[in-house]
Amino acid sequence: MTDKYQADPIIDAFLDDLWSTKGLSDNTLASYRTDLRHFERFVLTKKRQLINVDQLLIRDYLAFRVEQNFAKSSTARLLSSLRRLYGYLLVNEHIAVDPTALVESPQLVRQLPDALSEAQINSLLDEPNVDDPLECRDKAMLELLYATGLRVTELVSLTLEQISLRQGLVRIVGKGGKERLVPLGELAVTEVEQYLVAARAELLGNKQSDVLFPSKRGQMMTRQTFWHRIKLYALRAGIHCHLSPHTLRHAFATHLLNHGADLRVVQLLLGHSDLSTTQIYTHVAKARLQQLHSEHHPRG
Repeated sequence: MTDKYQADPIIDAFLDDLWSTKGLSDNTLASYRTDLRHFERFVLTKKRQLINVDQLLIRDYLAFRVEQNFAKSSTARLLSSLRRLYGYLLVNEHIAVDPTALVESPQLVRQLPDALSEAQINSLLDEPNVDDPLECRDKAMLELLYATGLRVTELVSLTLEQISLRQGLVRIVGKGGKERLVPLGELAVTEVEQYLVAARAELLGNKQSDVLFPSKRGQMMTRQTFWHRIKLYALRAGIHCHLSPHTLRHAFATHLLNHGADLRVVQLLLGHSDLSTTQIYTHVAKARLQQLHSEHHPRG
């Protein structure tokens, strides 16, 4: 089965529909494809097909994942993929009953993102040597990332036309094709200006590109490459705590809240469609809120 396996065309039809109607990113679609193919392989071992799956078979697969020690977060994402697939099949009348309707998602412990302190962020941002074209680019990227809270994928795919240094704004098309305008701040504007004048042309050589931050080969940088660059500067700055590709995005949100920013403003800047997604950051503002309460409340 593994050597001759060919995915059911329903999977590609479903993903094409998601791409055209929801505007999901390539990374998200690839995750859906992987999840659904893994599930289909399990279904085929039971002599069934995707179109005639029932609730019991889905529960069997979830139990199998528990036995195989899959992470709860991964299983929750898998179940989300299945819900969307069978919702699509139901709407298009390929099935009469949604087999996922009564299947409960695994209970997740919400993971709080790690956030660097402001002192650590300053050390990280000061680390690149702006006399080196590559590090001058990295300095501008780090400053822009911390100033805007962009996702790393959004950062590396930025084009020249998306940024206005005169207005101090960057225009982002995020998840689901939703557009947002995010202010840059003076330091980020200064660093991007310096990079454009001193380093970008040297990185491109004779190549033409509309990518704002090209790689040393003159192409769009991958998010993995930039993640390795972040780890390099963190190591040089003596920062040894756990980091993730969204480290500066987390710091952006938590530091804004620490300084009294409104949660809904942070939600808009991050491009979260649901306020509950942003609320994960409010734990970092707890100490500040308690301090404000004691200082200003008449019975504090």
